[in-house]
Amino acid sequence: MVDGILNINKPAGMTSFRVVALVRRLSGERRVGHAGTLDPDATGVLPVCLGQATRIVEFLMDTTKTYRADIELGIATDTGDASGQTIQKGDFSGISREALESALAFFCGSIRQTPPMYSAVKYRGRPLYQLARAGITVERKSRLAKIHNLELVEWQLPIVTIEVVCGRGTYIRTLADDLGQMLGCGAYLKSLVRLRYGPFDIKDAVSISQVEEAFQSSSWPCLLYPVDSAVLHWPAIVVDAQAEHNIRHGRPVTFTRDAGGEAAGNRCRAYTLDGCFLGVLRFNGGKSEWEPEKVFF
Repeated sequence: MVDGILNINKPAGMTSFRVVALVRRLSGERRVGHAGTLDPDATGVLPVCLGQATRIVEFLMDTTKTYRADIELGIATDTGDASGQTIQKGDFSGISREALESALAFFCGSIRQTPPMYSAVKYRGRPLYQLARAGITVERKSRLAKIHNLELVEWQLPIVTIEVVCGRGTYIRTLADDLGQMLGCGAYLKSLVRLRYGPFDIKDAVSISQVEEAFQSSSWPCLLYPVDSAVLHWPAIVVDAQAEHNIRHGRPVTFTRDAGGEAAGNRCRAYTLDGCFLGVLRFNGGKSEWEPEKVFF
C-alpha cells in the first residue's frame, strides 16, 4: 500500500475522472481520488490522491488555485467555453485596455456567481450538465466566490489573457461570460490552464505519459508527495508518546496555544517523536483542547 499525492498535468480532451481511473488501474489501489475537477478541454495541475491521502482532499480543496485563461471577446456560447454553441455576437472593437482593466477590477474580492448549466453541481440529485445535455434549463442559486487576484497578462483583441488566483467553487467560465456581459459584447472561455493548486505547481507536474512510464518501471512511488504536503501551510507540533496514544484513539490532548498555533482556522499538523505524520488536530475553544480531526496510521 502506498499513500501520497501525484501532481499530474492533465492534458486537453481527458476528463479528471479518466485520469483517476487510469491511476487506479495502474496502481491497483482502490482508494484514488482527485481534488478539484478540471473540464475536459482544460489542462494543468490535477492533484490525484492515493490511499490515505484521499482523506486529505477536503483540506486541499480549501487552498487557493491559480489559472491562466484566454478569453475571446465578441462571442458568447451556451456552455461559456469553446465546446458550446454561439448564442451571442457583439462588437468589441471599441473596448479599450482601460475599460477592460476597469471591468476586471470589479471581479476582485468576494463576488457572487451563478453555476453554469454545464457543471457538476447537482439539482435534485442530478448533475446540471446531464440536464443541459437533455435541453433542460433550471434556475440556479448564486454562490459566493473569492478572487484574491486578477491580472491582465496579454491584450490583443479579440483575445485577452488573464491570470486568476481564487478560492474553491470559482467558475472561470462564468467569470468570462460575466465579463463579456459587463463589456456589452459577450465573451467565452477559449482555453484554460491551472497553473497552481495549493502547494502543487505546474512546473513540477508530470504528464500522463510520464506517469505511465513510471508505473511500467515500478518507479512511480518516487513521484508521490507525502500526505501532509497538502497541509504544510498549517502550524506543526511534535507530540510525546502519551499524546500520540491519545490521538490515535481519538481522544483530545491539551497544549498551550503557542505549541499548536492558532492560525489556519485553529488547525495544526501533529507528528510523532520520530517525525511521522500523525494527523490533523482542531482546537476546541470551549474546552481548550486539541481534538483529532483526521488520524493517519
